[in-house]
Amino acid sequence: MSGHETKAHKHIDGELEGASRRRFMRALLTDLRAMERMLEEGMFERGVERIGAEQELFIVDRAYHPAPGALKILERLDDPHFTTELGLFNLEINADPQPFAGDGLRKMEAQLTELYARVRKAAADVEMTPVLAGILPTIGKTDLGLDNMVPNPRYLTLSRAMKNSRGEAFDFSIRGLDELVVKHDSVMVESCNASFQVHLQLADPDRFAQAYNLAQLLLAPVLAASTNSPVLFGRRLWAETRIALFEQACDIRTPGLHLRESAGRVSFGREWLRGSVVDLYKENVARFRALVGTDLDEDGIAALDAGRVPDMKALRLHNGTIYRWNRACYGISENGKPHLRIELRVLPSGPTIADEVASSALWLGLMSELGATIDDITTRVDFDHARANLYAAARDGLGARLMWLDGEEVLAQTLLLDRLLPLAKSGLDRAGVDPADSERYLGILERRIRTMHTGSRWTLDSLAGMKNRGTQGARLTALTAAMIARQKTDGVVADWAPARLDENDSARTGYHKVSQYMTTDIFTVRPDDPVELVADLMSWERIRYVPVEDDKGRLVGLVSQRVVLRYLADLAKQSREAGAESIPVADIMRRELITVTPDTRTLDATALMQKHRIGCLPVVQDGHIVAVLTEEDFVGLASKVLAADGAAPESLPPEK
Repeated sequence: MSGHETKAHKHIDGELEGASRRRFMRALLTDLRAMERMLEEGMFERGVERIGAEQELFIVDRAYHPAPGALKILERLDDPHFTTELGLFNLEINADPQPFAGDGLRKMEAQLTELYARVRKAAADVEMTPVLAGILPTIGKTDLGLDNMVPNPRYLTLSRAMKNSRGEAFDFSIRGLDELVVKHDSVMVESCNASFQVHLQLADPDRFAQAYNLAQLLLAPVLAASTNSPVLFGRRLWAETRIALFEQACDIRTPGLHLRESAGRVSFGREWLRGSVVDLYKENVARFRALVGTDLDEDGIAALDAGRVPDMKALRLHNGTIYRWNRACYGISENGKPHLRIELRVLPSGPTIADEVASSALWLGLMSELGATIDDITTRVDFDHARANLYAAARDGLGARLMWLDGEEVLAQTLLLDRLLPLAKSGLDRAGVDPADSERYLGILERRIRTMHTGSRWTLDSLAGMKNRGTQGARLTALTAAMIARQKTDGVVADWAPARLDENDSARTGYHKVSQYMTTDIFTVRPDDPVELVADLMSWERIRYVPVEDDKGRLVGLVSQRVVLRYLADLAKQSREAGAESIPVADIMRRELITVTPDTRTLDATALMQKHRIGCLPVVQDGHIVAVLTEEDFVGLASKVLAADGAAPESLPPEK
């Protein structure tokens, strides 16, 4: 937020245990006492409202898949406005703080646009492209290995500490239009998320609790108007899937203890805030044990006694490992005065920077107006209703039904159009925001809400328009390509035309992967199934190859149509005795298999098929079959690639 502050989780040295844990906890408690004293003595900056933002993004290669290029790009940028996130395919842009009044919103958009243009240029130098998306459509589970984590000890330490605290693999289960159930062994799933985080410095630190509670209430309608993450691993889930995914990705509670009254490290919270900001920090210390530590070279109380403003290094580090959807932040302004901020964390990255700033204007305007006109929001709405509203908005977007003030139940779209947008306009006027900026940003938002054309709706409509055309991978690639193309225009998401399958131009780059063309809706059999079942499956589904998997879902063989026909022909020549048993699939399946992974380049897969004279390649991930590739999948693709290279297309050889 300022030149004196960097994100706390960037300063991690090692796991805490024994004496180091005790030293860190003592420093943390000292920081809490120092903050209490600073509030009592009125040390915090007052009468000043500043805004800031953190822009997270993805980096993709020429095939529109995650590209681990963050360090190469940062080396070319060489600017503290840019920093790493957890994944090598993520990047973060930090905007400078701006006064909320006047043209602060416009300056924030202009700076983010300029910084993003610099990322584009630096990425192009290494044949990569940035993209603004809450969840990148083309990201896959194979992208989430530790080899794609930024090679910095602080990230590895945090990942190891969280995994050790949980004691087993992370479980993910999200149900929407489709269903996702998956396990993963590290917190790298967190890197599937990219957000746009907005900061508001409070003019009156003594009213922090009132402002924080209001921010909690506003999470749901602001998110409902801004959803942009409906797809993960090809599954259509929540309007804003990031909410469920992030909460589960950082849930280090031992599964067997979930019946206890314990909270996850990513959460809405448990109750309205009473008291001061210190009470929120105290709850963090009481409920969430410190995971990592750092060098501590300051005593907060001693700093105050010496007339200095303490850095609160321990407090900020601990706070940086607790991911409330509204986070309390302590910082030091460039004038040397300490300040308090609220960081809004629910907004997704994208669809465009203008869309993001428009959503920010809604939140900031409502914080200004309702903060001045409602003294205590907690008397007007039950906390459980406010929390339920967030998850309703995450699931259903503008179609969510929300419990609003004084027990009123209302549709999110209606609430926003009829009441909240006018209130936001009044709040922006109250804060002294340039009227032309208010009109522009709230106008962008009003069109988005009125047409219900959020980023999530654009994504789902685009996928529906491409339904039954191409493979799932090709559709997701086209979706990502279309995002990038539209983000290069001046249009906001309300103006975007749906993505088209022909926008997937990755085949012409030679960098396309198997995952873009494989068929994931597959039929399998067990080794002890009768061969007749395979024959019927091939007839019913018009397929030529059937994988064989064991009871644990591991690939153990493959049956081709040619082998089945040969068996049936031999059988027809024999006079079978009445009641004779059929032979099992295991007797005719091929056991020595050539396989690929979803990340295998399609040119390499084609070469394998030609070299081994086979017509089918099982796609395997962690020993389990996830898809099949046949020669038919590659005929059109090979023609495109070879034609682009100036060579005549060559047919795949017949299978042995």
